Amino acid sequence: MDAATPPSPRRTRGISARLISPRLISLGLIAALIVLAAAAALAPWAMPGNDAAARRIAAGGIFAASYLALAIGRVPGLAIDRAGIALVGASLMVASGAMPLADAYRAIDLNTLTLLLGMMIVVANLRLSGVFALATAWVARHARRPILLLAAVVAVAGLASAFLVNDAICLVLAPLVVDLTLALRRNPVPYLLAVAMASNIGSVTTITGNPQNMLIGGFSGIPYATFAAALTPVALVGLVVAGGLIALFYRAEFAARAPLPPRWMHIRANRVLVVRSLVATVAVIALFFAGQPPAKAAIVVGALLLLTRRVKSGRIYAEIDWSLLLMFAGLFVIVAGAEHRLLTPGMVAAAGRLHLGHVAVLSALTAVLSNLVSNVPAVLVLRPFVAHLADPARAWLVVAMASTLAGNFTLLGSIANLIVAEKAARRGVVIRFRAYFLVGAPVTVATLVIGALWLAR
Repeated sequence: MDAATPPSPRRTRGISARLISPRLISLGLIAALIVLAAAAALAPWAMPGNDAAARRIAAGGIFAASYLALAIGRVPGLAIDRAGIALVGASLMVASGAMPLADAYRAIDLNTLTLLLGMMIVVANLRLSGVFALATAWVARHARRPILLLAAVVAVAGLASAFLVNDAICLVLAPLVVDLTLALRRNPVPYLLAVAMASNIGSVTTITGNPQNMLIGGFSGIPYATFAAALTPVALVGLVVAGGLIALFYRAEFAARAPLPPRWMHIRANRVLVVRSLVATVAVIALFFAGQPPAKAAIVVGALLLLTRRVKSGRIYAEIDWSLLLMFAGLFVIVAGAEHRLLTPGMVAAAGRLHLGHVAVLSALTAVLSNLVSNVPAVLVLRPFVAHLADPARAWLVVAMASTLAGNFTLLGSIANLIVAEKAARRGVVIRFRAYFLVGAPVTVATLVIGALWLAR
């Protein structure tokens, strides 16, 4: 092309599109955010007397950018994940002066992190000992019809998630269910939907069922048994609804009259470790109901499980979701920084005018917010507003119910769903967004209505 010849309109549009690509936009926003944090940090020297305003603006920008990135799940152009996003946001809160380092340390709820770590160790021992594999083998031998197999998957996923962390349960059950259904020559998708949805619904039962309930247990001070008594009926009815709707939407899969052949699976399990892990699990649940602090009971039992000659500690550590713990720590600091700099009595009063004390309103708001930014960040955002309600204990139960059940709305609604989809994909089974949504949306609406009616009584 001659030097004097202007570029064609098509090429100009291509250049413009590349210049305003999502990657460049995201990198520009990141640069602006860092500059904003640096300006806020330097404000006391550059603008004496105006540092509070600068830090308020920085806190707002960091909070908004962090939650937007968490909602998307990534930053275009970068390889960072949600845990990294939370860590960067927390670091910028401290760097900008929006939150002093000492206050950032205090903002991290060690009870929640300790409880989550302890439960992860317990679940890791159950998996490595072969408990879940033995349960799957028993189901393979006794569930002689597809509908009974579906009921067994719903029951196992729901019951296990009621007391153990649902994300960890999905991590264990998803590959086992894929292998079992393929061996029986069944369509794995409805059974995998059952794993994801039942684990979400079952986890609403107790404080230790999922990460957001652990947060709520610490914030609210509701005793473990009281929490379980309030939400167990919601979980039981919800599991029946989920199983029924999955069977309805996949009628062809469950209409078969021919019995399934008994499947004998070769299982490698260590009898001593199986007994030891089950005893530890029963012990920790008993301690929860006996009124012991959940974090204390979980970490003590988890630590004692490390005292063994049969499993190296490194194998246990490899089962722990360290990135989830990191994300929690970062989110604590981000939300505390925003609360410290941005939350005013006027904002609390404005939230009061939204009638959050009404179960239906709080349920709907929590469900929408949970699908926008995920359930754990949603709970942290709602914390200062729930604390000022007339009946905060009931409000926290509503938030626990709605934030958990909302996770079934789409495939992206909870980490548990994504774990099931990822584990299935590694074995060649694809769960499509539309397939999940067609079942997940009605399951979510139905269970939310049931939960709201139960808690509003």
